[in-house]
Amino acid sequence: MLIVHHLNNSRSQRILWLLEELGLPYAIKAYERDAVTNLAPPELKAIHPLGKSPVLEDDGRIVVESGAITDYIVRRHGGGRMAPAPGSDAHESYLEWLHFAEGSAMTPFLLALYTARLGDAAAPLQPRIQEQIGAHVAFLSAQLGDDDWLVDNTLSGADVMMSFIAEIAVAQGLGAHFPNLPAYVHRIQSRPAWQAAKAKTAPYNFTLPG
Repeated sequence: MLIVHHLNNSRSQRILWLLEELGLPYAIKAYERDAVTNLAPPELKAIHPLGKSPVLEDDGRIVVESGAITDYIVRRHGGGRMAPAPGSDAHESYLEWLHFAEGSAMTPFLLALYTARLGDAAAPLQPRIQEQIGAHVAFLSAQLGDDDWLVDNTLSGADVMMSFIAEIAVAQGLGAHFPNLPAYVHRIQSRPAWQAAKAKTAPYNFTLPG
């Protein structure tokens, strides 16, 4: 059985959603953030040296990095679901989104989070960080356009990976500038599979009301 080493209120929530969409049996090994630092507990380092989540365990194989985990699950266990046909133009776009989510889009959000702890010392960096957040969110919004889903207007691992970016963008108020993003997040979070994943975990801070 697949095991997800899951940190509460984190990006690993989307991996649980993917597994629910595919109807795959899995178990959750839950970890709680430190109440003071909000960091992952040291117990995660027993699974992987970096001590980060998500971590996927499949019959002794350990897979880390959300994009790699999404790709692994879809290729190994998806049965042709949640990804365009390999070799197609749509599949190339799909792969771009898998890498874009963590390789580019998440970086300025993390910079904003970490530099906020520096107070006024980080002030010179903030305009550039906020510009980059806006640029990446604007790109996502433009690529989504009026479609329901990112690649061929069909739900795929690309949407799984980009769901967290859309959720935090909306949570930070950017939905007012890009109204298709709150609709996108609502579409994702209204899915029975997303709701099923949420019901199995601790409260998730990026859930839309209603």
